[in-house]
Amino acid sequence: MDIRIGITNTGRELSFESSESAEDVKTTVAAALDSGQSHLSFTDVKGNSYIVPTANLAFVEVGSEETRRVGFVA
Repeated sequence: MDIRIGITNTGRELSFESSESAEDVKTTVAAALDSGQSHLSFTDVKGNSYIVPTANLAFVEVGSEETRRVGFVA
């Protein structure tokens, strides 16, 4: 699933693909914001880690869990 994170005062977005489910990502983000945690951490499908400060979150977009189609579809 694709995840896009917008960070305030930054012209670019953080975009990566994760193996976590959409519900897990939503729960993690909501729990971090509700409890006042200082940061969120994610790991993408390649094993890269991302740490994002919660104070600077503009948005978190969770994409669909659909697999990409290859080839022509009639």
